[in-house]
Parts: sequence; C-alpha cells; structure tokens
Amino acid sequence: MADLTAYLTAALQRDTQVRVVDTVPTKLVIADGARALLFVHSGPAPEPAAVVAHSSGLLVSLVALFESLWRQGLPLRLGEGDRVKQEPDPCPAAMDLQILSLILIGLTDVSIARELGLGARTVQRRLKHLMELSPRAPPVPAGMVPARSGSSTRA
Repeated sequence: MADLTAYLTAALQRDTQVRVVDTVPTKLVIADGARALLFVHSGPAPEPAAVVAHSSGLLVSLVALFESLWRQGLPLRLGEGDRVKQEPDPCPAAMDLQILSLILIGLTDVSIARELGLGARTVQRRLKHLMELSPRAPPVPAGMVPARSGSSTRA
C-alpha cells in the first residue's frame, strides 16, 4: 500500500490526472486510442494472457468502456503535506438537485425530508455536501450554482 501511495503521489506531483472507481470489469491498457491490451483470465489458476486490439470494433468498445469509467471516477489530488486526497464529486446527483429546488422555494430540511421520503439527517448531510462543493457561497445561493452552470437535469 505504501508503494501505491508513493506512486500516486509522484504521479500527481507531475500533474498527471488520476481517478478512482470502486470496481473495474477487467485490466486494460490503451495507447493513444490506437491500440489496447486487454488482460484475460481463464480457469482457477490463470496463465497470464492478453488480447491486443488494433483499429477495430473491439478497440472502439474498449475505449468507450475506459471513457465511461473515467467519467464515473472521482479525481485524486494532493492535499496538505502531499497526501493523496479524493476530491468530492463535482456534479450534484439528481436527489441533490431535488433538494436544492425545494430549498429554493423555501421548504425547511424537515419538510424536504418528508416530501422526498428521506430522513431529516440525510437531507442535512446532502446540503452540507453541496455547500462543500461551493464553499464561498451562502446556503441558498449555493443552490443556484448547478442551475447557472447548466448541470441541472430535467424530469
């Protein structure tokens, strides 16, 4: 684990972008969008094996898989003392947008919880998370940030 942390720290110091996801379906290396190396496993004691994909439908699919996972991943950055730190997700979730819209029309945390079938503490945690995404904004204007930035969703 210490080696991984040292590797990530060195990469982030070189301004390399790093993102993390909970799980990935396979090990995959893509070079310049022109070649991919897909590691395959077979049997209980797998021998190392891989498939090399050049320009093909398989390559297009593997690049799409990578890009999808990249979008889902949360960025890592260096925090204080060059410690690797996970950034919060910069885009509010659909539930967060519902909470924001109800705050903007003047409902209380308890009323929002009742309206959405959530616990009041859950609503408070989500609001706290949203305020952390916009630390300089007061609570109500913080709710306007997603609408102005175009990240609101339509029902």
